[in-house]
Amino acid sequence: MEEKMKQVLCYTREPIDEFYYDPKLAYSMHIAIGDDVRNDAVDNVRRGGSGDGTGSFQPLNHNSGVLFAKATENEDGSLNPKSIQNPYLFVKKDGTFGVAAVRTGGDGEEDAQSVGKVLLFASRDLLEYEELGLLALADEPVCRVACDYDNEKDRYIMRWCVKSGACYQAKLEEVRPSDQLPEAARIENGKWPEVKTDIEGAVAGNIVSVSDETAERLVKKLMPPHHVETIFEEQVTVNAKEQLKWMMAKAVYSDGTQALKHVDWDLEHVDWTCPGTYEIKGRLHQDHFPFPIAEDRADPCVAYWQGKYYFIATNDADKNHTLYIREADTIPELVDADEHLILDSDTYEHVGNLLWAPEFHEIGGKLYLFLAITPDEFFCEESHVMELREGGNPSCREDWSEPRRVVRKDGSELCEAGKTITLDMTCFFWEGDYYAVWSQRQFLPKDLGAWLYIAKLDADEPWKLSSDPVILSKPEYGWANNHTFVDEGPFALPQEDRLILTFSSAAVDTSYVVGLLTIEKGKDLLVRENWKKGNYPILTSRSVEGEFGTGHNAYVMDEYGDLWNTYHARPGIDGERSSGIRRVHFDIDGLPVLDLVEEQDVAEGLDRVETKLTVSTKR
Repeated sequence: MEEKMKQVLCYTREPIDEFYYDPKLAYSMHIAIGDDVRNDAVDNVRRGGSGDGTGSFQPLNHNSGVLFAKATENEDGSLNPKSIQNPYLFVKKDGTFGVAAVRTGGDGEEDAQSVGKVLLFASRDLLEYEELGLLALADEPVCRVACDYDNEKDRYIMRWCVKSGACYQAKLEEVRPSDQLPEAARIENGKWPEVKTDIEGAVAGNIVSVSDETAERLVKKLMPPHHVETIFEEQVTVNAKEQLKWMMAKAVYSDGTQALKHVDWDLEHVDWTCPGTYEIKGRLHQDHFPFPIAEDRADPCVAYWQGKYYFIATNDADKNHTLYIREADTIPELVDADEHLILDSDTYEHVGNLLWAPEFHEIGGKLYLFLAITPDEFFCEESHVMELREGGNPSCREDWSEPRRVVRKDGSELCEAGKTITLDMTCFFWEGDYYAVWSQRQFLPKDLGAWLYIAKLDADEPWKLSSDPVILSKPEYGWANNHTFVDEGPFALPQEDRLILTFSSAAVDTSYVVGLLTIEKGKDLLVRENWKKGNYPILTSRSVEGEFGTGHNAYVMDEYGDLWNTYHARPGIDGERSSGIRRVHFDIDGLPVLDLVEEQDVAEGLDRVETKLTVSTKR
C-alpha cells in the first residue's frame, strides 16, 4: 500500500552563469522538503533507504546549497578549491545522517586527488555537517554513489558506478574514510532511484524520510520566518504617557520566535490629567528603509555616540579617496543627513590613495575609527586607527587624530608593505579583553588569498596588538573562494552565551556573501579549533530579491533595543555597491537572520493593536 511521508530531497543545481549561479555554488548539496511525497519504496525508506519518488518539494535556503566541500591545503598554505556532484543522502544506523558524494575540482572538473574515491560527511540534523574524508572504492573515477543501511542485516549497502560504465556493490560494517578498496561485486546499472522535481535548475539526487521534528526544524532554520501574530495586553494601567511608550507588543513569527515592538498609539482623545479608562488603537512601529539608503557607498557602519547616530562608509563615488560622516538623532534621519568630510587622500603624506572600510569602535570610553589606508598602490594597503579627541565631534575632521598604522605587540609592522596587505579590521570586547579581527592577504612570493586573523588588542593604544596574531579562517568553501579566495569584513555580535562573528567572502561582485563563525563563552578565542564555521553563507545574492553581492556588514543597536544590520549590495548585477539597512532577527537557535524583509517582519493586517487604557493618578 502506498503511503505518504514527510521527506527530504537532496540535489545539486545546473550552473547558470558567473553572475547568477556559477559552478562553485551549483555543485553543492541542496535540500528541499516535501510534506506529502509519494514514494514507491516505503519500507526501504523507513530503513533509511531511498526509492523512486515524485512529489511537490519546497526548496530550502533560497534554493541555495547547504553542504559544500572543503578545499585542500598545500604546504605553503594555498588552497585547492573543491566541489561535489551527485550527493547521496542516507540515514545511518544511529538515526543520524550521512552523505556520500563525488568530489570534483571547484568548477566541476575531475579531481586528481579523488580518483576512485567518494567524499563522506556526517550530520545530526541536516543543518550542520562534518566532512569525514575520502573513501576509496575503485581504481578509476567514480561517477555516482549510493549508500543505504540494511536494518535486517545490520550493514550498509554501498553502490557505485565508475567512468567506464561498470557498477558495483559492497557490504560495509561502517561507512568511514579508508584507502583500502572494499570487496565488491559487479551489478547491473539499474538500481538508481529516479526522482522528479520541478525545482528550478535542480539535478535531483535521492529522497529520505525524516521525522516530523527534523522536518520542522529544517523549515524553521532554512526558510525566512514571517509575522503570524501580534500580542498585547487587553488592559493596561499607567499614570503617565511616557509609561505607555515602553509597553511593548509581541510579534510572533512562523518559526515560533518573537520580537518586541513599540506601538505608535492614537492618543488624541486621551486626557492625561483626568483619571479614567479609554479604548485606544495603534500600529506596530516600523522604520522603513528602501534599498539603497546611500548610493555608491560600500562597507557601511553606523555607531551611537553620546546621544547621536553616525554613518560612515567606503566612498565608491570618488574611487575611495574621501571619507564622509553623517550625523543624526535617529537612524532613519541618517538617510537624508548632510555629509561631513573627515579624511581625504591629500591631508597626510602616508594617506595618498585608497581609503577603505571605516568602522567606529568605542574602547575604554573613547571613540576610534578603524580603517585601511595606502600611501600609494593597492599592495601597500594597511590597517590604521584614528582617535577622536576628548569632547570632540565625530563630524569635525579637526577632532580626529592622524591615522596610526596598526603594529604588533613589540611595535614592529604587522605586515611587510608591498607583499602583504591588511584591511577590514574590527574590534570588540569579550570576557574582559579587547580583540581585533582583520583580513590579511599575502601577494608575494605567492598569492594565498585573504584570511581572517585574530589577536588581543591593547585598550590603551588600540593601534597596537597585545598578543601574536592567529589565523581564524581561510576561504575553504566554494562560496568563499568564488571568483577569488577571500575572507574579509568581520564584525562581532557578542551574546550572553556565545560570540557571533559574521564575515564576507568571495569577490566583491554578485558572488559576495556573508558567512558565520561562532564560539561558546569561556573558550579561548585565540584557538582556531574552538570556533565553529557555518558550512553555508547566511546572506547571498539569492536572499533578497534585487540585492546582489550582499556583504561587508556591521551592526548597531537603536534607542528601542532593535539591532540593525548595515550592509552593501548592488541594485542589479551591474549596479554600484550601495548601502542598505535591515533589522536583525534571531532564529530558534539565537543566530542572526539577515534576510527578514520588512513585509515579513511586520505583516499587513497584523500591525494593528488595541487595548483598554486606564489613566491612574496613583504613583
